[in-house]
Amino acid sequence: MQGKIALEEHFAIPDTLMDSAGFAPESYWPELKERLLDIQEKRLRQMDEQGVEMMILSLNAPAVQAIPDAKKANEIAVRANDYLAEQVARRPERFQAFAALPMQDPDLAIVELDRAVSTMGFKGALVNGFSQVGEARNAVYYDLDRYWPFWETVEQLDVPFYLHPRNPLTEDSRIYEGHEWLLGPTWAFGQETAVHALRLMGSGLFDKYPGLRIILGHMGEGLPYSMWRIDHRNGWVKAPPRYKAKKKICEYFNAHFYLTTSGNFRTQTLIDALLEIGADRILFSADWPFENIDHAAQWFDSATISEADRKKIGRDNALRLFKLADNSASQSGKVAQAAE
Repeated sequence: MQGKIALEEHFAIPDTLMDSAGFAPESYWPELKERLLDIQEKRLRQMDEQGVEMMILSLNAPAVQAIPDAKKANEIAVRANDYLAEQVARRPERFQAFAALPMQDPDLAIVELDRAVSTMGFKGALVNGFSQVGEARNAVYYDLDRYWPFWETVEQLDVPFYLHPRNPLTEDSRIYEGHEWLLGPTWAFGQETAVHALRLMGSGLFDKYPGLRIILGHMGEGLPYSMWRIDHRNGWVKAPPRYKAKKKICEYFNAHFYLTTSGNFRTQTLIDALLEIGADRILFSADWPFENIDHAAQWFDSATISEADRKKIGRDNALRLFKLADNSASQSGKVAQAAE
């Protein structure tokens, strides 16, 4: 499929580069480092070869979220966003941007989100899970009351918020002791992000701000498969839910969440997500540079789904969600020509 749009695609600046050093064996670090720092060269060639028209770019993880000092976190977020705006301006038909945000201080996050969206034209924000606030051991999640003015701003700006994974803190990782292979994308990323998303759903946040739209990567971090059980455990017991929200969790999931295919290139999993949340709420992504663009694109182009769903997931849903101009006639021809 030509003209695909991908939206969990990362880069790094020198200040955040080493945050990604542990996510590949040491012998692969030179390659991963090159991929992270590059935007306009190898990345673009890979896009052309695999029929990817556009990427919405975001900072690597955990980056800003792992800086306990709010002022410093804000400085790095601003620096990363300014650099990304410059890169997007070079080829806006190929790249757009998600803002990095200093969630350690909701007021600073509000200011930076507004600047990124209203002044620089960013398409939303991507935040790497919880933030460490004040001290490294203090993990803070965004369902807390202090963040509700921030969510009000997200709703007013009418942009999506991408909740991206990070590992739990060392002191919260005892379950992985002796089995560190489970950390990162293998398991811990998904578990950590799924719990954070469930906290948002159960907090009443979406009752207060019904216009919010949250994106989850990796085909939903395991949530589609678990949604029925979350709402129906001990179904014979007639007791109200023990959370603040007014509806079933699945209702918030289906109304406010979008999923991407980033780093989860399996047709059976895609079909499960389609059955749970529908083709209108799934979007193509690769997770470059941590996963290969060709692996993502070639799997997606041949996945056994309808062509109508392929077009929605590969392109149309992103056009609608991010209010992108449809340049398919001209750009698809350019991409196809570059691939020949």
